[in-house]
Amino acid sequence: MLAPGQDKFTMRIIHFADLHMGVENYSRIDPATGVSNCLVDFQRSFDNVVEFSLRTEADLVIFCGDAYKSRDPSQTHQREFARRVGMLAAGGIPVFLLVGNHDLPNAIGRATAIEIFDTLAIENVIVANQPGVYPVKTKKGIIQIAALPWLRRNSLLTREDTRRLNVEELKLRLGETLTRVIEDNIRKLDPDLPAILAAHVTVASATHGSERAMILGQDPVLPLNSVAKAAFDYVALGHMHKSQILSHIPPVVYSGSLQRIDFSDEGNDKGFYVVEIDPRKKRGERATFEFHHSRARRFLTIETVVAANDPNPTTTVLQDIARRSHDIAGAIVRVQITIPQHVERLIHEPEIQAALREAQYISITKEVLRERRARLNGWSAEEMSPSEALKVYLALRKTPREHARTLLGYGERLIQETVED
Repeated sequence: MLAPGQDKFTMRIIHFADLHMGVENYSRIDPATGVSNCLVDFQRSFDNVVEFSLRTEADLVIFCGDAYKSRDPSQTHQREFARRVGMLAAGGIPVFLLVGNHDLPNAIGRATAIEIFDTLAIENVIVANQPGVYPVKTKKGIIQIAALPWLRRNSLLTREDTRRLNVEELKLRLGETLTRVIEDNIRKLDPDLPAILAAHVTVASATHGSERAMILGQDPVLPLNSVAKAAFDYVALGHMHKSQILSHIPPVVYSGSLQRIDFSDEGNDKGFYVVEIDPRKKRGERATFEFHHSRARRFLTIETVVAANDPNPTTTVLQDIARRSHDIAGAIVRVQITIPQHVERLIHEPEIQAALREAQYISITKEVLRERRARLNGWSAEEMSPSEALKVYLALRKTPREHARTLLGYGERLIQETVED
């Protein structure tokens, strides 16, 4: 049975990346199961991919790296990832797993986080630990995947190569080396078969997302023309968490992450791409692609600026919350209040928290505008001794000289007694 709109020749491919199962920002633990609600969110978003792939009878699923947050994922995270990969494979859909930087161990010789699938030789699961061309057999025929997993620096350059290079020169040299790896893969392609580049890399024209907070080291950066090669029908990218299209001919696409990780993802769409490749068409015209949203938890920022003469700043904050009330349920919400120092004490946080009770997680922060102290004769009060401040004060009040001398005498005695006490 063919999915609607799909003929017997067109290959339907699902492209997703950067699952990062194990991220638990802004999470709560379910006391009954001991599992964080964040893990449930990530499971559901992966379930979207699995359900869609099985329902539409996809021919191939390509995962472009970073299965977990950690290089050493917990047994629970491994189980949940493997369960969903197994459902796809058991449904007759080949699953291509590319190794990302978060999948690599921190020591040479240790296994990657997803290498177990290759070790067990699970049918319909292909793991790309090394660059190369992987012919994948699908229900519609063979498709070639030129793989560029995340590679360690010492696998690309020798110590002698890097001895005199600064950081920027090193990144440039790494980028040049990765470009040559791609070109080597192109020479291995059969021009008569459809071909995809699957890469976990940073491309220079890409817009960063929440991955900035998760970078493990210096990223080599490739120019767009290093990956946008005419030999490929589609370029499937991972590593950037923001979904984005860098080129249309050929399509060069970051699918982005399936879930929002922090507030840098606020407002960004989350999901996966459905790619259709018609082998009967000529290269450059074979691929069409469409973005599908996953069930991603909302992040919401509510900003309030309190006026200096506001008699009830709590009410002002509540009014701003009410304007976004339709977005609050189930969201991770932060309220940012800019408030003058003299009215800060009038903020009643329990009322604000009550107004946000339907949110999944609440953060309330205040930027307190400190009052500027009056400057006396070019000096601030903090810069003066008590005696000097009294002298300036009496001068500004135009106190008669004899009266001022008397007051200064009393003042200095009081200051001295205070110091002695």
